[in-house]
Amino acid sequence: MATRSRQPGFYELPPGRSLGSRYEVVEFLGCGWEGEVYKVVEVRTGIERAAKIFYPQRNPRGRALLQYARKLNKLGHVPIIIQYPHQDTARVRGRVVEFMVSEYVPGELLSAFQARQPGKRLKSFEALHVFHAQASGIAPIHQAGEYHEDLHTDNVVVRLRGIGFEVKLMDFFDLGRAVCAATPLPTCTSRHPRLESRRFGGARPVPRDAPEGRAAWLGHSRPIR
Repeated sequence: MATRSRQPGFYELPPGRSLGSRYEVVEFLGCGWEGEVYKVVEVRTGIERAAKIFYPQRNPRGRALLQYARKLNKLGHVPIIIQYPHQDTARVRGRVVEFMVSEYVPGELLSAFQARQPGKRLKSFEALHVFHAQASGIAPIHQAGEYHEDLHTDNVVVRLRGIGFEVKLMDFFDLGRAVCAATPLPTCTSRHPRLESRRFGGARPVPRDAPEGRAAWLGHSRPIR
């Protein structure tokens, strides 16, 4: 997997460091408002996973993680969502933090994929395939009375499959803001082809679940009709 130059995250976990009793850090992938994501390996089996470590300030009394896990469990039948089936704790920087473990999804962020295209725009054929895969994947979420709330090109992983694309959603539901007030944290400027970072306290993009946000998202100046 190709990587870009990037600064360490707030936790700065080095490769080879133990995370809890079952995992070992492979590399830092990126960070968001709620925490940081690391590629880890399950020590006993050698299977690669992804671990999302929550910032204590964004996860008071474990409420953000609990709401996150319950939402994911409710929508466990939706293939487009990356599930986090396991939760654990680890001691980092002298304090106990909680983290969730998911499958390690191969692919590339939609933002990085788009940036590699001529003119940084997807061709109509590719754009329609990505749009269809995403729309059909999100439909059962809406049918269940839920929504993503934080859908943008840095939260979508794409992988070419034949003439189409396999799409997965990351960073599902920005629940941290619902359970705690914004707490200043260092700015993360880390970048990775799979997990492009955002400023911790920065403004969030307009939710793409809404129709008005979909045209420019795929690099088109007008809505696709």
